[in-house]
Amino acid sequence: MTETRRRWLLFLLIVSGVLNYADRQIIAVLKPMLQQDLHWTDVDYGNITSLFQLATACAYLGAGRLVDWLGWRRANTWAVSTWSLAAMSHALARTVGQFATARVALGITESLGTPAAVKTVAVLFVARTRSLALGAMNAASNLGAIFTALVVPPLALAAGWAPAFVIVGALGLLWVMAWVWVTGGEEPQIAAPESLENAVRQPHSRGTWRELLRDRGTWAVIGAKMLSDQVWWFLLFWVPDFFHTVFHLDMSQFAGPVAVIYAAAAGGSVVGGIASGRLIARGRNPVVARKLTMLVCALLVTPLPFALATRDPWFAVALLSLTLAAHQGFATNLFALATDVTPTARVGTLISIAALGGNIAGIAILQAAGWLIGGGYGYRPLFIVAAFSYLAGLLWLQLVLPRKAQAHAEAL
Repeated sequence: MTETRRRWLLFLLIVSGVLNYADRQIIAVLKPMLQQDLHWTDVDYGNITSLFQLATACAYLGAGRLVDWLGWRRANTWAVSTWSLAAMSHALARTVGQFATARVALGITESLGTPAAVKTVAVLFVARTRSLALGAMNAASNLGAIFTALVVPPLALAAGWAPAFVIVGALGLLWVMAWVWVTGGEEPQIAAPESLENAVRQPHSRGTWRELLRDRGTWAVIGAKMLSDQVWWFLLFWVPDFFHTVFHLDMSQFAGPVAVIYAAAAGGSVVGGIASGRLIARGRNPVVARKLTMLVCALLVTPLPFALATRDPWFAVALLSLTLAAHQGFATNLFALATDVTPTARVGTLISIAALGGNIAGIAILQAAGWLIGGGYGYRPLFIVAAFSYLAGLLWLQLVLPRKAQAHAEAL
């Protein structure tokens, strides 16, 4: 495969990530309008978002296996086409139950997205460039949040919330046509890396669930993913409401702050990938380089609760920007570490299992957010939990990841 074609595929993965998060987050941006038109409560909204997480989590049980079986090219095609149709179906919903059904469909189909994208990067890029590629791909989620915050409110105010769901979802079907054209309709042949990496990371067997679940490295990644992803899911669905309820910004006014926060998060993805990549280039073991970068990211999240001690929304924007930038740097290096210590044939399955754990944690915190915020307790307990989740995740990773994983990464 030529370098130009590889870059085009990475670009399309980034675009798919943008669309993924646009379809996912549109309900958060439209929350004030939907609550007014459909008479939802905060508890209703919490239930809808946690059902989305539950559906995604359950689907992850088979998503990774399906991705490994389909291959990275067909898996991406199936993922984007099915979740785009599910996203468009929201336009038909009018009751809480109908919206919950549409969100469940979206959650099931979006479960293919992350393992398919990470597997594609693992196949296309070698260790020294993989973290940067993952960082660029991970930044797509933030670009999707920026796109949603800036484009959806004026679109919904002009055309209504139902057309907004249809238009944003239909963009994914255009993406599928571009993906099929670039890949030529067949699984492209990937040039084998000229190193021991190809021999170490490319066994034919995808392994069994029992083998994966008996591996301490799998549980190390799952635990770190659960402790960090819960913060991401909470902020993804509640940041617009935070500015609406705490600072009394309406749907058009909070678009700018939300866009700034996710622009910073996008930068965190790229910087996190560059940082560990440079440490590896200087001779650091890949696992050590990833964990050092993750430690810095974990420390940067700790000031988050101070966002509740200000009357200035832009000070809160600064702290939330720092938090989500650090999250994305942490997540990028966790993905990279997972690909460093896992054979390529099993990457899709491992990522789906880890994402399952992250979604289970997301279900818990989204349900808790609905109860706490709807019950009058506010954001403080949730922000305190978020502030220390990353340090806890890194500690878990340090304690559980076996030493042989670091020795394996030395060979890459």
